[in-house]
Order: sequence, then C-alpha cells, then structure tokens
Amino acid sequence: MTTTTGRPAAHHPSRALRIALAHTRLAVLEAVREPVVIVSTVAFPALVLLCFVVPQRTVAGDASAATAATGQVALFSIVSVCLFTYGAGIAEDRTRPFDTFLRSLPAGAVPQLVARIATGVVLSALGLLVVGLIAAFLTEATVPWGRLPLVGLTLLGCGVPFLVIGFAIGYGLRPKAALAVAQAVLFPLAFLGGLFVPPETFPSWLDTASQGTPTRAARDLVVATMTGSDVDATWLLVLLAWTLAGAAITGWAYRRDEGRRFR
Repeated sequence: MTTTTGRPAAHHPSRALRIALAHTRLAVLEAVREPVVIVSTVAFPALVLLCFVVPQRTVAGDASAATAATGQVALFSIVSVCLFTYGAGIAEDRTRPFDTFLRSLPAGAVPQLVARIATGVVLSALGLLVVGLIAAFLTEATVPWGRLPLVGLTLLGCGVPFLVIGFAIGYGLRPKAALAVAQAVLFPLAFLGGLFVPPETFPSWLDTASQGTPTRAARDLVVATMTGSDVDATWLLVLLAWTLAGAAITGWAYRRDEGRRFR
C-alpha cells in the first residue's frame, strides 16, 4: 500500500486562487443585483461634495481648499464602504445558512476574506471615480497626474484600519446591532477626523483629541499625499495602532462566532 502525502487540494495555491476568484465573482454579482448598494456607495459621497463643497465658492474656487475637501470626501467614501459593506454586510451574511456551509468547507476562511476585500475595493473605486469627476469639473481641485496612483494607494491603505473595524463589527454583532453600531462609529469618527469640517477650524482641545482618531490620521495623510506636503510619522503610528487593535478584536470575534456555531 502506498501513501500519498502533500498539501491538501483545497490549500494548493492555484486551487485556492480559483476558489477566491469564484467567491469574488459571486460577491460582486450579489452587489450588482442590489442596486441600492451601488447607489448608496456612489451617490452619498457625491452628494456630500455637491451639497457642501461645490456651492461654497470660497472652497471650491480655491485650489488648496478644494483639493483638501476632495480628499476628505474621498476618504469618507472609503470609510463608509468599510464600515457598512464589511460591518453590516458580514453580520447579515452570518445569518444565512449558505455562509455556515461555506465556513465548513475545507478551503477555509481565506477565499471568502479575499472576496470580501476585492468587493470592497470595487465599490470604493466606483465611489472615488464619481468624486474625482465632480471635483475635476466643478471645483479647482488639482492633483498632478503622476501623483494619482500614489493617492489611490494611500486611500486604500488608509482604509485598512476601518476594514478591520468593520470585520470586528460584522463578526461580533447581529445584523440590527451591527448596522446601528456602524452608523454610531462612522459619523462621530468622520466629524472628529475632520472629514466634514476642516480640522483647522477646531478649538484646541478638539484638535488635540482628534489627532488620536484613525480618521484624522488618515485625513492628514491623504491630504498631504494629494498636495505633496510632508508626511508625519505619527499619522502612520496612529493608523497602525488602530489596525492592530481592530485585528485583535476581529480575531476574537471570529473565533467566538466559530465556536458558537460549529461546536
């Protein structure tokens, strides 16, 4: 009798890639089949720019102010996708029998994780495209073409802490609670981070408090990248700290959910 040893088929790189692509295709199709997801992701940041930036000619007509405002709205788009697509979305998926079936398969959680991240990137790209077009045609915001790839990568990188926060909400709470918590987290963080009101207008105590939030660190990093200003290492440390904290909570929530539903 001969015994064959080696890597399980589900863990083979090419097989894992095909499984991840299949999950991604399914997730994107589900999003496309629910137009409200696309409309809310694309329309809300665009409306924020149209209603609060474009009419203010002192902001929209000034290149520096318009560029900063565009960066703030673009980051808000990323944050909202992370908290709602991953937070409320994962919590809703966990109630479906199909999700339980998928998590019991030998492929493990990685293909689903890759699919969720890829879907979020697609939705974020749609929102950023609309925001960029509005800013280009209706404001004086200017970013050199050669800097656009770096700006895009910075926006996606700044979304990582909010990604893991969304995962923590999604795996830790039930759908109704997850939606409420996502809303309760999004808007205070957006305000404290200067995504609605420029932080230069904050009183000193609020400005000091906001510098410990991931939205403020991400906002300052995005605006610095768009304008070519210097980057403060403190911003990166704040984002890293929030990412590690969110990842730790996500790991705990995932293991708790797995132990509760699969024991």
